[in-house]
Order: sequence, then C-alpha cells, then structure tokens
Amino acid sequence: MQSILADIAVSVPELKKNPSGVMANADGMTVAVLNHNRVMSYLVPAELYESPSPQSRKR
Repeated sequence: MQSILADIAVSVPELKKNPSGVMANADGMTVAVLNHNRVMSYLVPAELYESPSPQSRKR
C-alpha cells in the first residue's frame, strides 16, 4: 500500500470542482491528490514551496 505524505487528501473530481476551495480548506498544509486511491501528486502552498529549507541551503 502506498503511503500518503500529507494530512489532507482529495480525489481528482473533488479538485476539479473547486481547486481554490481545496487549498483554502487545507489552511496552508500540503494536499495529496488521489486517482483511484493512489497518490498522483501533491499540492504545496506557494508560501511553503518558496520558503527557504535546510536542504536548499546546502546547494
């Protein structure tokens, strides 16, 4: 079974219906996007993606 590395998960149809609402309800957390109960991708809020991380400082 595949691990979901996010506290919030939505299906593709849910995301297609209201992508802005999904991210608003996530309240700044990463969202896993599922297709047939398998993780397709992760949506990461821009603030989190753009923030400096310890890994990016090593480059």
